[in-house]
Amino acid sequence: MILLYIYLEWRNFMKILFDTLGGDNGSYEVIKGAFEAKKEFDIDIAFVGKENEIMNITDQLDQNIEFEIINASEKIENDEEPAFALRKKKDSSIVVGLKALKEKKVDAFVSAGSTGALLAGGLFIVGRVENIKRAVLPTAIPNLKGSTLLIDSGANMDCDESLLLQFAKMGKIYLEASGNHNPKVGLLNVGTEKGKGNSVVKNTYELLEKSDLNFIGNIEARDVTLGVCDLVVCDGFVGNVLLKNTEGVAYFLTKLIEKSVAELNLSKDSLIDIKMLISKLSKRIDYHEVGGAILLGLNEVVIKAHGSSDYVAIKNAAKVAVMAVKADVVKNLGKIFKE
Repeated sequence: MILLYIYLEWRNFMKILFDTLGGDNGSYEVIKGAFEAKKEFDIDIAFVGKENEIMNITDQLDQNIEFEIINASEKIENDEEPAFALRKKKDSSIVVGLKALKEKKVDAFVSAGSTGALLAGGLFIVGRVENIKRAVLPTAIPNLKGSTLLIDSGANMDCDESLLLQFAKMGKIYLEASGNHNPKVGLLNVGTEKGKGNSVVKNTYELLEKSDLNFIGNIEARDVTLGVCDLVVCDGFVGNVLLKNTEGVAYFLTKLIEKSVAELNLSKDSLIDIKMLISKLSKRIDYHEVGGAILLGLNEVVIKAHGSSDYVAIKNAAKVAVMAVKADVVKNLGKIFKE
């Protein structure tokens, strides 16, 4: 049952659905993040989860904000086998949320829940774009010039060269929808020379070289944060290791700087300046600022937020959803791959 609260008038706004049962930090952070997203991006919002819990939290937040609730009583845990959990937990927030998306009740679905369940549910319930072999997770990694799009960052652990070529083409379409035309494409490898890597990577190099993509060749992991290319291609296993390592190094450096500054005998004014610098640096490399990644290749806009998302990350995941809907990423992907 869908309940509408504080309903003022019907407006043809973009509507984003938030999974309140996904993620490690509970429903409060999701709901607060959704409220912030509504105010910043001027969107309609809806929540899928336990109605009583949602109402209790919205009462605590005490904001005169219009929203909907789609009731769902179950949560799929990260350690559950995705396909089995989807069949067993028909009233889970992921299943109910994806069905609402498929039925066009909302324009996008944001969840910090199980990646496997969200991906499997997206494929079974929402479906893939025609001629797309696999859905992928493209994730923006900060670099010295802006950001590099990593594709795939964890959806597909085993890939052949034809899949990696398709990922590269999908990434190009996504970047162009974001305003980056003719992006530079790099293939993640253990060296920059053409003959480096395993057989899949070598074969992928040949395909990318023959394609109409702006392929610059192999790149190494250290090149990603230097901004050597706009799009880096790899399988989901390698991509997820790179992503998590980047997050870990960013956290380590921030804490190392803080510790080093604390050991110095600095004046009060100098400490204030350095703390402002650290805060600016932390914000620049914090995954919370990225928010989430679209499950690219599905028939609808599904955003996977980080499992430990706070309200800032949820708000920024909504920003990714808004961009994808406004740029009509799904339609553009379908149009190009149908040709």
